[in-house]
Amino acid sequence: MLPPYADLLGIAVAGGDDPTLLTMPSATSLLGRPGYLHGGAIGGMLEMAAIVALRYALAEDGGGQIKPINVTVDYMRGGREKPTFARGVVTRLGGRVANVEATAWQDDPAKPIAAARMNYLIVRG
Repeated sequence: MLPPYADLLGIAVAGGDDPTLLTMPSATSLLGRPGYLHGGAIGGMLEMAAIVALRYALAEDGGGQIKPINVTVDYMRGGREKPTFARGVVTRLGGRVANVEATAWQDDPAKPIAAARMNYLIVRG
């Protein structure tokens, strides 16, 4: 259920009981300044988490195609060279528009490194 861009970042479903929990391993190709993840890699992971959460919600609601309307990312602390986790949550699933929030963290979900709010247009078949 992951888009092809997730492969470029090394993102995978973390496994376990939550199919919307994603993980991204540490890799030198994801670094910006020495020792820290590039903000684009973090933003990409947040987008993947939002897409996965929305696709699961849509599968339970009759399906549909999604198109991004806007993305807002808040960076809260530097992501270090270690595995990163992210999860998306659909906050509103309407007939034509969905609102999704995603959070990324490393050691503790209560201490996120970044969060995003995204709006998607839904095209139902």
